[in-house]
Amino acid sequence: MTQSASPNPRTLAGRPVYPIGLGCMGMSEFYGATDDAESLATLHAAVELGVTHFDTADTYGHGHNESLLGRFLAEVGPQRRDTLTIASKFGIVREPGRYERRIDNSPAYIRSACEASLKRLGVDCIDLYYCHRRDPEVPIADVVGAMASLVEQGKVRNLGLSEVSLPTLQAAHAVHPIAALQSEFSLWARELEAELLPATEAMGIAVVAYSPLGRGMLTGAMPAAEALDENDFRRSLPRFTGSDGEQNRRLVDELNRLAKDWGIPATQLALAWTLHKGPQVLPIPGARRQRHLAQNVASAAIGLSAAQVGELDALFAVDKVRGDRYPQAGWAGIESRA
Repeated sequence: MTQSASPNPRTLAGRPVYPIGLGCMGMSEFYGATDDAESLATLHAAVELGVTHFDTADTYGHGHNESLLGRFLAEVGPQRRDTLTIASKFGIVREPGRYERRIDNSPAYIRSACEASLKRLGVDCIDLYYCHRRDPEVPIADVVGAMASLVEQGKVRNLGLSEVSLPTLQAAHAVHPIAALQSEFSLWARELEAELLPATEAMGIAVVAYSPLGRGMLTGAMPAAEALDENDFRRSLPRFTGSDGEQNRRLVDELNRLAKDWGIPATQLALAWTLHKGPQVLPIPGARRQRHLAQNVASAAIGLSAAQVGELDALFAVDKVRGDRYPQAGWAGIESRA
C-alpha cells in the first residue's frame, strides 16, 4: 500500500474534481433517521476537505435533498459554489412514503422536472443532469434531445445517464455528448467491468460509481439487517438478508482480514479499489455524518499494487456475491438486471 499527500484530480463534465465525491441521498431518506443540521455540517466539512462533486436527485426525499443542497449552496456563496460540480437527476416518480416507482422520460416531464430542480437547488444552471432511469417506451433520441434543449437554454451544462446498457449509451452519445454514466459499481457490484468500463474510457465518459461501499456492507462494520432502523430500506434488500446476507458477510469478514493485514481500513480499501479500475471512475460514497466523511475522502490517496487489486478481484468474483442488488420494485428503469 502506498499513500500520496495530494491525489491528482480527475475530470467530470470537463472540469477537474476531487476523485471522491459525496452522494447526498442518505441525508434525506432510505437509511433511517435524518438530521438536516448534521447533514449541512457534513456538506460544509466535505468542501473543507477538498470535495468538489455533490450528487443529488429530485426523488431523494421527494425534493428534500435538492432543497437541502440548495441551502448549503446559499451558505457557501457564489464564489465557492462556482468551484463545485452539482449533479441532479430526473425520471423516478414515487408517492411519498412508498418505495415503488414509475419511470417518466417524456420530454414534457423532463422540462418540468428541470425547472423544479433549479428552483429547489437555487441555481440558474445544473452542472450535470442525469436521466435517472430509462423508460424503454421513449426513444433514447427523444430523451437526449429534450435534455439537449436544456443545454441550449443554459439550464443544464452537461448530460448524464444512469444504469443504461452500452448500446443505449452509444446511441445517446451520438445525439449529444454524454459526460457521465452513473451506475452502481463496487467490489460486490462489478457488472460494468466487462464492457462499460473500457468503452467509457475510450469515449471519454466519466463513470460515477454510486454505492461504492455496498450500501455500507463493505465498511466491514455494518450491523445485521434486523438491527437497522425500521425505515432503513436495506432491511428489504436480498443481499443483506437470509442465507444470501450470511454468505456476503463472510466475504466482508475476509475483506476485514485483508484490511488488517495491509494496514488500511476496509472502507478505504473498497474505495481505493474502485479508483484503481480506471482513470474515469469517480466514486460517490454517501456520508451523513462528519465522522465517516474524512475517511472516505482520504481514500483517494491510497495506492494499491496490482497483486492487491487481483486478490480483491478474486475474493469478490461476481459468482461469489449472493442475492439481487434490489427488490423487484427497484429494478424499474434499469436496463441490466445483472
